[in-house]
Amino acid sequence: MICKICGNQSNFIFSAKILNKYNIKYFNCPQCGFLQVEEPFWLQEAYAQPINISDTGYLQRNIGLSKTTSAILTLFFNHKEKFLDYAGGYGVFVRLMRDIGFDFYWQDKYTQNLFARGFEWNSTDEVEAVTTFESFEHFVQPMEEMKKLLTISKNIIFTTELLPDPIPKPNEWWYYGLDHGQHISFYSERTLKFIAEKYSLNYLHHGNIHIFTEKKNIHQMFLRLVIKLNHFGLYKVLARKVKSKTWEDHLAIADGKEKH
Repeated sequence: MICKICGNQSNFIFSAKILNKYNIKYFNCPQCGFLQVEEPFWLQEAYAQPINISDTGYLQRNIGLSKTTSAILTLFFNHKEKFLDYAGGYGVFVRLMRDIGFDFYWQDKYTQNLFARGFEWNSTDEVEAVTTFESFEHFVQPMEEMKKLLTISKNIIFTTELLPDPIPKPNEWWYYGLDHGQHISFYSERTLKFIAEKYSLNYLHHGNIHIFTEKKNIHQMFLRLVIKLNHFGLYKVLARKVKSKTWEDHLAIADGKEKH
């Protein structure tokens, strides 16, 4: 099977049962380290519910990411500009970020916007950075999605769990998501470095937080320090630089002047 990241030949490494019914094959690329499934014929069934029922950490994750992203945007980017949450799910993250004070907008082709209605992204608007959380592992064609993201912004903040080395067996890593069948693309650190180099971007990460950026003045150690200090409330100090949009948004929606 041809690697969807670098175009080299990928090698079959194991099969696994997803959705408790389909035995599917996994292929690993020795060149860039990307792990992919065979062509995913089961996705319509897997996405009967866009947010899978086993994702009990959905709200907790969004709350945590809002704190981390607040610190990153305030310190590394122009926090007064517009931002887009790509594949934004129910809109929880956008609402949280607007409540903090960031001018965030929502986009998602497959999920209903429940919490950020009125703040859908107008594709003609420029944004300082794009966030896209828990989406890279869902991409059927990752490089096509990268091209789409880069037409929006050269600064991309995203989350995904890095593929361990050595590659774990199906019963050894929860992130394969065998119960829901939605995770079909898995990235090693080498994979993400390859993508960054291909598009002449700077790549930084700490834990499951990753950044592709055109900016050259953001350093890996600084990112790690910011994320660690955030556990001690750094985001609360930095939040003083912005003003919550909760009431402002209420007035705009009530007056029928939704922002786009």
